Amino acid sequence: MKKPSVQILLSTYNGAAYLDEQVESLINQKDVNIQILVRDDGSTDDTVAKLNALKQRYPQQIILYPERNVGVIASFFDLIQKSSENFEFYAFCDQDDVWMPDKLARAVAQLRKKEGNRPLMYCSATQMVSQTLEPLKVWPADLARSLSFYNALIENVCVGCTMVINKETLQLVKKRMPASLKNIIMHDWWIYLCTSSFGEVVFDPIPSIWYRQHQNNVLGGSTDGWVSKWRKRLDRFVKGKNRYILSKQAQQFIQLYGQDLPSQMHKDIELFLNSYQKGLFPRLKYIWQSPFYRQSRLDNWIYKLVFLLGKL
Repeated sequence: MKKPSVQILLSTYNGAAYLDEQVESLINQKDVNIQILVRDDGSTDDTVAKLNALKQRYPQQIILYPERNVGVIASFFDLIQKSSENFEFYAFCDQDDVWMPDKLARAVAQLRKKEGNRPLMYCSATQMVSQTLEPLKVWPADLARSLSFYNALIENVCVGCTMVINKETLQLVKKRMPASLKNIIMHDWWIYLCTSSFGEVVFDPIPSIWYRQHQNNVLGGSTDGWVSKWRKRLDRFVKGKNRYILSKQAQQFIQLYGQDLPSQMHKDIELFLNSYQKGLFPRLKYIWQSPFYRQSRLDNWIYKLVFLLGKL
C-alpha cells in the first residue's frame, strides 16, 4: 500500500538553536512520505546556513526559500501560496519543537476515517516541555465543547504546529487569500475558521509533539495559572493590544466567504457583527443569546464582557 504524502510547511526566523533536532524529527516520521517546504523569514543568525546543510543532507525532501522578513503570519501565508497541490495532506511546523515519530501517521489515519471530498483538519494536544525537553504539562487539555464555526469565530483552540489539513482545505484557503493580512489574527486561527465553516475539525487529546517553551517563543501555550493568564489577557484588552481584532477578522472572513456560507451561519455572523457595531443596549440584548462560545465557562464570561465593552 502506498504511503500517504504530506507536505510540511515550515517557517523559520533566527531559529538555529533547535533547528537540527526539529528537522530530524520531521525526516523520521513513520509511515508517510514527506517533503519539507521551508521559508526563512530573513534570519540574521546561522539559520539559513543550517538549513542549507540540512538540504544537502536531504536534497529530495527539503525545498528552501530564503526570503525577506515579513513576520510570522505573512510567512505562513506565503508558504500556503508556494505549496504544491500534488500532496494528499499538509502540515504546519514551527522551528523549535520536536515531533513524535507517529505524529503525521496518526493525523492521516484520523482524517481518512472521515467521508466525502470536503475540507478537513486535524489538530492535537501538545506535550509542553522545557528548553531541554523536560515535561511540563499537556496543553490544551481535552476540549469540553465541539470544534465548530461557533467556536472558531471567537476562539482558537487549534495549535498551529499540530495541524494537518487535506487538499480540499488547502484549496479553500489558497483560492481566497486575504488582500491584506492586517485583519488576520494568526494563520492557524484563520484555517480553523475556514475549515469549521465548510468541513470538519478533528481534535486529538493525545499529544503529538514536544512543544518547547522558552523566552524566544513568538506565540504559544503558557504554563501560567488561570488567574495570572486572565489578568494578563484583560490587561491586553484594556490597553488596546488586542482591541477589535476578533471583529475585524470576522468582517474579513464574511467578505471572502460569506456568499458561500450555509444560510444560518451567514445570518448568525451578520447578527453578531451588526449587534457589536451598535450601542450598549443592543449589545446587551444580543450577548445573552449569542450562539458563539469559548471552550471554558470563564472564557465565555470574558467574551461577553469584552463584547459589551465594544473591544472585541
